[in-house]
Amino acid sequence: MLDDMIISAATVDWAGTADGTRESAEFVISRDYLTFTIAGSDYEFVSCLDLMIDGAIVRSETGRRSPTLEPATWRVSDLRGRTARLRLVDRAAAEGGRIEVGPITQTDRPAVPPVTVEPLYREAYRPQFHFTARQWAMTRLNPQQREEGWLNDLNGLVFYDGEYHLFAQRWNKCWIHAVSEDLVRWTELEPAFFEEALGTGVQSGSCVIDYQNSSGLSPDPAIPPMVAFWSRCDNRSQCLSYSLDHGRTWTHYAGNPIFDRPERDPIVFRDHRRDRWAMVLYGDQQYHVLTSDDLLHWTDTGQPIADSFECPDLFELPVDGDHEQSRWVLVRGDGQYSVGTFDGERFQAISPVRTVDLGENFYATQSWGNTDTGDGRRIQVAWMRDGVFPDMPFNQQVSFPCELSLRSTPDGLRLHRRPIRELETLVLARDLPPGGTLEADEPWELELGSELAYVQLGLRLEASARLMITTAGQSITLTRDAVIVAGRPTPLTRPVTEIALLLDRTSTEIFVNDGELSITRCRLPAKPKINFRAEHGAVRFESVDLAQLTSAWPDDGR
Repeated sequence: MLDDMIISAATVDWAGTADGTRESAEFVISRDYLTFTIAGSDYEFVSCLDLMIDGAIVRSETGRRSPTLEPATWRVSDLRGRTARLRLVDRAAAEGGRIEVGPITQTDRPAVPPVTVEPLYREAYRPQFHFTARQWAMTRLNPQQREEGWLNDLNGLVFYDGEYHLFAQRWNKCWIHAVSEDLVRWTELEPAFFEEALGTGVQSGSCVIDYQNSSGLSPDPAIPPMVAFWSRCDNRSQCLSYSLDHGRTWTHYAGNPIFDRPERDPIVFRDHRRDRWAMVLYGDQQYHVLTSDDLLHWTDTGQPIADSFECPDLFELPVDGDHEQSRWVLVRGDGQYSVGTFDGERFQAISPVRTVDLGENFYATQSWGNTDTGDGRRIQVAWMRDGVFPDMPFNQQVSFPCELSLRSTPDGLRLHRRPIRELETLVLARDLPPGGTLEADEPWELELGSELAYVQLGLRLEASARLMITTAGQSITLTRDAVIVAGRPTPLTRPVTEIALLLDRTSTEIFVNDGELSITRCRLPAKPKINFRAEHGAVRFESVDLAQLTSAWPDDGR
């Protein structure tokens, strides 16, 4: 059977448009594969070749930053009989992108096999209860920044009308968007918004529900707008977009930018005590505090917070669960935090900068706001930066949601973080083996029975004892009064009595003393076991609670 040429190198039957796109004539997909050669940049939606059906992009390919035409193949057997168009997008002026495409052919015998991927959410290295991004129109292994399947900084976490919204960066290309009713089982929606026409990108930010319609962005006061704040890539233009349908469609505000001020990462929240809005914006190694009555016009308070870096988060927490006694917590991009007071204009620290997570993969934290309309919890997640997922169609993951609490300790107020209670909905089976004593220089191997597990251990260490814990080739050491990671000890405020380990396919999260310290780490899959070894003294295991977990992803891959 001969191949069908759709577009040859000499063909000029593309219909050009003013916005830098050209579309082919319609054709019917009659073979299992489309093959072509492609060169240029890897800017999705700025320089790319798209296959479109009924106006929707169903396949997309970029030039992978190569100036040389390279062969590519799309498998389209699932689209046979459909009428399609090809769209060439070349907006070189916008982002320095460029695209060049050679002859495009329908064939039953591709010279270069298409990329083959496993069923969605069933891939070999896909985390089973940590959020990861999916691909929509691309089929590419090892996606990098800006490419479908990649995620980084968390954005705009908000709870609204019984639904948690999770947004995340695809490295200033767009906001990834997912929703959940329980913070465990997520449905990823198509990206919330790009700024494709301007080619300037959408960086990190935050999202609020304007219940009083103070912005006037909703024509119906009964439908409060969901308002997202973000920074352009010039690192000074602060913009907003809004949605009137629970985040399913978005409109860029016509007055963007709402103001110009270096640099980025605006976090916005409702200051209920003063009945106005507050913003914390990163710039010049400081956080700047701004206020507004309508979300559109902002005033700088002139009270910057020094020694701060990227991705701020600022929120109020009760002390020891007492809502009559509360303090504010300022979290920096690297997860370090300060406890203090906030009068609507100035954050005044009453504690030193502290570390709550000792892992190397804990960055760009955010927490769900608008919790006053939910159950009042403050729930935090982080980008698990620098994870590796060889030959997978996704890249990077989000830490498991943790509830935050502020507790009195002999060393002052400390932030604690522990997995949310909804983790119990993933428990498939539970085993409560008897405890025992591990003598000095004695090892113990705990078989988990599943690569997905939550293990909680009650401990008592002799004064001189050290307990080494190893799983998937990664180790930490506990003494009675400290946690040692990579040879660096971090003191605890009270003797260690409890440790919990949350194990997914490609991550380990450890929580010591109910989350006074945690360790968030990425890893590759390994045998489901934990090794313990006591040194310089005995360790008593007062209790052992081993829960095997199931996947949070649906069986049908949606």
